[in-house]
Amino acid sequence: MGDLLQPTHLLVIAVVLLVLFGAKRLPELGKGLGEGLKGFKEGIKGVSDPTPAPPSVQQQSAAPAPPVSAPAEPQIIRKDS
Repeated sequence: MGDLLQPTHLLVIAVVLLVLFGAKRLPELGKGLGEGLKGFKEGIKGVSDPTPAPPSVQQQSAAPAPPVSAPAEPQIIRKDS
């Protein structure tokens, strides 16, 4: 059971994949598999890394921030018939 990835086994798997998917689709499948593994590794890396410390609070400048205005309400125009 430990000798699962022998060259003859890999050759048989390659032939079966070639028959099932065809020569044109195999590069597409390989590219998709590679991108998926890359995304998985990045996701695992993000989970294993500690969360970054929150940014330190700096002194605010003397000028206050401009006020944020609420969005205007839409006007409904009615035509009297």
